Amino acid sequence: MNADRNKQRAAEAALSYVIEDRVLGVGTGSTVNYFIDALAARKLRIPGAVSSSEASTARLKAHGYEVIDLNAAGELDVYVDGADEADERLRLIKGGGAALTREKIIAAASRRFVCIIDESKLVQTLGRFPLPIEVIPMARSYVARELVALGGHPVYREGVVTDNGGVIIDVHGLRIVEPEALEERINQIPGVITVGLFAKRGADVLLIGADEGVKTLP
Repeated sequence: MNADRNKQRAAEAALSYVIEDRVLGVGTGSTVNYFIDALAARKLRIPGAVSSSEASTARLKAHGYEVIDLNAAGELDVYVDGADEADERLRLIKGGGAALTREKIIAAASRRFVCIIDESKLVQTLGRFPLPIEVIPMARSYVARELVALGGHPVYREGVVTDNGGVIIDVHGLRIVEPEALEERINQIPGVITVGLFAKRGADVLLIGADEGVKTLP
């Protein structure tokens, strides 16, 4: 399996969902980098993009795209982003790149969320990938104790500060059989900015790059 080529396949397939002459939502990560490059190579007409991270903003600007604040853009037609894990019901774990809060906001503000992954990210049950949680720094230890009570093994992601000034706790050892309920429970812990479970607002379309081509769910 060629993971990089499969990421590229999924990214290129997402171009067909881009609506020209409309502002586009763009996520973060290695698969999204392929998407941004493909968008520029195809020379699709978009007046600008709403970006979920400083890294994606820099890449978009390097290709000559204007980056627009979400407050000015309003509701978006399409948001394209990757995921660290996805199940067949299009529920996701995101946050490996520490941009989960902005990604969740843009997904919520978009009519259609197109998620692009390679086939290694598709799982039967979420939780193999450690669950990222963005936390206000002063609450890190308290939140970690609450996560232990939920059965997880929290690990502070040292040296990482998000674009929002938060820190990341990665929770290992969870087998997430009820993603919507766990998302709601963790988000209620004081000090949590957001959890990297995208279950209550999952993807609308999942494009899975594989050696034999791209599979689309649903």
